[in-house]
Amino acid sequence: MTAIKTIIWDLDGTLLDTLQDLYLAVNHALRIHNFPERTLDEVRQFVGNGVRRLMVLAVPDGDSNPSFEAVFAEFKSYYVTHCQENTGLYKGIEETLRELKEQGYRMAVVSNKLQPGVTELYNTYFTDTIDVAIGEREGTKRKPAPDMVELALSEMGEDKSSAIYIGDSDVDIMTATNAGIPCISVLWGFRDKDFLIQHGATLFASSPAEIPMIVKEYSKEEKL
Repeated sequence: MTAIKTIIWDLDGTLLDTLQDLYLAVNHALRIHNFPERTLDEVRQFVGNGVRRLMVLAVPDGDSNPSFEAVFAEFKSYYVTHCQENTGLYKGIEETLRELKEQGYRMAVVSNKLQPGVTELYNTYFTDTIDVAIGEREGTKRKPAPDMVELALSEMGEDKSSAIYIGDSDVDIMTATNAGIPCISVLWGFRDKDFLIQHGATLFASSPAEIPMIVKEYSKEEKL
């Protein structure tokens, strides 16, 4: 087994705490169209499968509601403008990314967030440490399909045999499985440990500072 040299990161709930801005954008769109608003915990449970799925779950009757597309359009318009007002890196992430970069790891972000939002957040937080940022785009299947991971690896010129995935949700576990790479599940994101275990998680990080050692130890174990 090749030692790990490439790290694929999820974005929301893993690198960035985006929940408050998503929550505000969801309720802005619902309020504009006179639908009942959602709680923060509801929005937490809805995220992970892209913004369209988020709004399908948030709008009464989902995309069968005659007003769904208008609500979804309002959400996207609002969120692109306001996506950084309450969003920020989780504590310790910046230091961990710099440490991994200094140790020679190549890194990418793959997110079901729309590409313009991913690009904006990448330009704000990650240009010094992360090589590639892949968001939802035409012609590329969203997670948990492996396409985003495969595209990120291709753009970096890296192979999946030396890659590991890091995320906070069941979608991330499925994405890593579908891509044929191991997954570290983080415990500071949008899902708790019991939920992650129920969905197949076996490798956990309680804080960003643990990531470099977990990656090194995984490489050692795989070579035995």
